[in-house]
Amino acid sequence: MRRWKSVVGVVLTAVMLFPVYWMINVSFTRDTDMRKSPPNWFPIDGTLDGYRAVLDQQLPYLGVSLVVGLGTVALTLLVAAPAAYSLAKLRPRGGGALSFVLLVAQMIPGIIMAMGFYAIFLNTGLLNTVPGLIVADSTLAVPFAVLILATFMSGIPEELLQAARTDGAGVVRTFLSIVLPVSRNSIITVSLFAFLWAWSDFVFASTLDQGGDHQPITLGIYHYIGNNNQEWNAIMATAVIASVPATVLLVIAQRYVAAGVTAGAVKD
Repeated sequence: MRRWKSVVGVVLTAVMLFPVYWMINVSFTRDTDMRKSPPNWFPIDGTLDGYRAVLDQQLPYLGVSLVVGLGTVALTLLVAAPAAYSLAKLRPRGGGALSFVLLVAQMIPGIIMAMGFYAIFLNTGLLNTVPGLIVADSTLAVPFAVLILATFMSGIPEELLQAARTDGAGVVRTFLSIVLPVSRNSIITVSLFAFLWAWSDFVFASTLDQGGDHQPITLGIYHYIGNNNQEWNAIMATAVIASVPATVLLVIAQRYVAAGVTAGAVKD
């Protein structure tokens, strides 16, 4: 029985990963070979022309996405970490209601928020700008980050915080010197999700930065498909390169994420 479960698991994993394999295969396949029937299952007589096209045309988009992703992480942590500490340890009035509002905020469709941001950014000069995208993407990450961080911080022993106060540390010093280092796993978790949301965002980018000079990679792929819908190796090469940063981050941070999502455990 266990063997059959393993076989089923391998088959299902192969089915889910097949689009990734096909994307990589096509990125190395010549356009002339793509028109063959049936297509090659392996990149026989492969080419790097698609990747050369990406390096020539898509690097600015990748740079913008990197800036937006890192800016979203910074803004999310700047807002969410103090808010989570307040909810978890300072327990202000209305904290329960605020937690419920944050939970509801995650259920609002992104396109609805994008329409609201469009009207605001149009009047504030943030339309078609990188800072505008950072602010918009942060609104998706902050509610999630506050809930994850608050749950984790609530598990920090009060004795640890009391010892810091006894040594003369104030609220801010305790937060910076005790709470943040102890919350490392949850901070890495929310940082990773914030970056991935910003990196893969298309709704906000297409609504708030469609005509800007600095556009993220999601719009770069969208425009590239529209302008070069026959150059599939270049399109897939763009998708492969766009997937690399997210894949590397997931591999590096997976053990921190596994610990961070089980928030509330007391660290040694």
